[in-house]
Amino acid sequence: MRLEGTPTELLPEVLGTGQTDIGFAFVSFSGREPGGRDADYIEWHSLDHRPEQYRLPGLRASLRIVSTPACRAARAASVGMFENVDHVMTYLFTDAGQIPGFNVLGRALDEAGRMPLRLPSIGYMTADFAGKVAAPRAVAGADVLPWRPSTGVYLIVEEGPASPAGLAEVPGVAGVWWHHGRQDPAPYNGDSRGRQITWCYLDADPVETAARLEAHMRSRWASGAVNGLLAAPFYTVVPFAWDRYLP
Repeated sequence: MRLEGTPTELLPEVLGTGQTDIGFAFVSFSGREPGGRDADYIEWHSLDHRPEQYRLPGLRASLRIVSTPACRAARAASVGMFENVDHVMTYLFTDAGQIPGFNVLGRALDEAGRMPLRLPSIGYMTADFAGKVAAPRAVAGADVLPWRPSTGVYLIVEEGPASPAGLAEVPGVAGVWWHHGRQDPAPYNGDSRGRQITWCYLDADPVETAARLEAHMRSRWASGAVNGLLAAPFYTVVPFAWDRYLP
């Protein structure tokens, strides 16, 4: 549908009422469930584990996305460990100071028998907020993109920083958020400095939008200044249709 009215980014009165205070992302990359119980995992995580995280005062948003066989075939990049990624879970926090509480909560739920399933962990990435842009046709502002309903995400992990703002002009992309990788806070031991992670929030079919994005990704990487590690469409989980999109 065509949304009416003036886009938020052109309305100082709207922008003046508040902006996002998200400053930190925790991203978990996982493989498919070895016994084929991906839908069971998604159901448990969506109904139990994920909502409990909102006890944390600094959690602002979260998003689970899944790669299907068609999504895999549409990847523009899938290098190294990212080749095995089929599930991605993102938590958006105000700051890295929320991680100690995040870990305490996870241990408490585990000790109470509330974590019956695991996905094979591929790795983690922590990153600091770097930028955001909304497509004018989305009307809603860039600050609120994580809460705008989406069909999925075109997720990009790259070596080297380069603004992805222009990707918001691609049909099917409602807007873009990106973060710069950082040294992980304790107890995590990773170091994502020098990497950039980008969420292209989609409001059209992810696989079809990936086809439109591929040429843009090739152009970004042509000079070698930025290298693609992962550039892939994912579907968002549909509540109570846990098996709709599976690896």
